[in-house]
Amino acid sequence: MSRTAAPPAASTPAVPRAVLAARTGVAVVFALNGLAVATWFSRVPAVRDELGLSPGRLGLLLLAMSVGALLAMPTAGLVAQRFGTARTVALSTLCVAAGLAVAGAGTIAGSTVGVVVGLCALGYGSGTCDVAMNVEGAAVERRLGRTVMPRFHAAWSLGSVAGAGLGVGAARLGVPVAVHLAALAAAVLLGTLLAVRSFLPAAEGGTASASAAPAERRRDLLAAWREPRTLLIGLLVLVSAFAEGAANDWLAVAFIDGHDLSEAAGAGVFGLFVVGMTLGRTVGTVALDRWGRVPVLSGAILLATVGAGVAVLAGPGPVAIAGVALWGIGASLGFPVGMSAAADDERRAPARVSVVAVIGYSALLAGPPLLGLLGDRVGTLQALLVVPLLLLPTLALVPATRPPAR
Repeated sequence: MSRTAAPPAASTPAVPRAVLAARTGVAVVFALNGLAVATWFSRVPAVRDELGLSPGRLGLLLLAMSVGALLAMPTAGLVAQRFGTARTVALSTLCVAAGLAVAGAGTIAGSTVGVVVGLCALGYGSGTCDVAMNVEGAAVERRLGRTVMPRFHAAWSLGSVAGAGLGVGAARLGVPVAVHLAALAAAVLLGTLLAVRSFLPAAEGGTASASAAPAERRRDLLAAWREPRTLLIGLLVLVSAFAEGAANDWLAVAFIDGHDLSEAAGAGVFGLFVVGMTLGRTVGTVALDRWGRVPVLSGAILLATVGAGVAVLAGPGPVAIAGVALWGIGASLGFPVGMSAAADDERRAPARVSVVAVIGYSALLAGPPLLGLLGDRVGTLQALLVVPLLLLPTLALVPATRPPAR
């Protein structure tokens, strides 16, 4: 990778206008997906109160979203190859929007089953969209010739910041969960349908192998499951997803229960975490181009380890809040760098990204119930100490992200 700053993409004649338009479209899709997911997470405390759930039962409820995502992941790469990333993103976002609306309606009706159905749909749509938009983002990154994947994920984080901010406002104003989720679902769906119109044509993007026979696509997927590098990257993404997902699922609840904050203040703490994620992903692209994946990612993991530990152990006050920010900055790069590394070979990108996504999203399957059960015994805040304990050994996996020799 180049160690010199690249001129603005818009002024570089070598970059076709269609690629720049696709870059914008991908960033918008990432942002809207982040907005949808954070909208749900920002209202988790309200849902818990409406349904009267203990930490353990809340963990099981949150598991529904993870189950939906993991059901989608094994075939999401094949779907993106078959139908193209634009169509896959559009259809999966329709599923996300429906899931949000159903979860909100189930909350108001006091129906745990209704919320579970909505969360399964939300997870399924988000999981499929995640693979497709990462494949498209990797294709755009290759054509730009510089690191931009973390900035796409920064756009996701910006969408999360907006979702968390709207959640704070909705909580303070007493907006019903159903109204809040339904309104955001409609906005996310409309914005995504407009954004995917600028994606690269299938023959130019990450779905270049769409013309391959179904049997060949299945062979590529099975072969990816036997590649040591792909599996190691998947393990790295798994721990990164756990570190990020633990904060998404539990940070607001942990600070409300452990530090006696209000619901709005708890949502604000979650928003600070997302701000840290956004900052890390925005600045991280410059660092990655200058120093490479291995040293930058190693430093980020160490920062997240320290931040998570401080957030839990420092007690109420500004030191714990600073720990949340460091946790967000440090946890920001593992997922996008892992996805980018999995997509280094364009032809095999859909299969490899799908495998890495399946492994990574397993954290969402294990995380909510694990932390919920621990929370029942030691308290929700103290249960988050699992995060730094898992992050440190992950340093041994970082060299797998090094780009292969051309």
